[in-house]
Amino acid sequence: MQNLIPSKRQNTNTGDPLTQPGMVQLGDTARNFSLKDQNDKTFDLYEQAGKRVLLSFHPLAWTEYCAAQMKSLEENRNKLLAGNCVPVGISVDSVPCKKAWAKSLSLVNTPLLCDFWPHGAIARKYGLFRDENGFSERANVIVDEKQKVIFVKIYPVHSVPDIQEIIAFLQK
Repeated sequence: MQNLIPSKRQNTNTGDPLTQPGMVQLGDTARNFSLKDQNDKTFDLYEQAGKRVLLSFHPLAWTEYCAAQMKSLEENRNKLLAGNCVPVGISVDSVPCKKAWAKSLSLVNTPLLCDFWPHGAIARKYGLFRDENGFSERANVIVDEKQKVIFVKIYPVHSVPDIQEIIAFLQK
């Protein structure tokens, strides 16, 4: 299993959907969610049971690093699928925003999930929301076939996660 980068965040979940729990940990049962993608299709995490899912959190659409991160998912989609892994991007942007952005990047196969309203609720649920910025960390989370978290890594905001690291992890 991948080492988890420690979080300074405390679990302060009070039942309020905008209150952020502690960061997701290796071995946790993944927190289910349903979000619309850029094509207004609903993606439900638990409906992916039997497959691994790469939740690739990125701060905002229309930024250089986020574009490169999502393009890497699209370009490596077949390798990820060969590892029984469904890749999805997640950010706080809206459906119309993600639709236009996907079109501008020529992304046709990778679901870009919209954590728009309540603002950043899924990033908060996974302990990855940056309150000071109003968007998520740049992070990759892999959920296994039984809905367990098997990989968590936060990357610097101004960087592009190495997709080869994910592919190598899936091949173990």
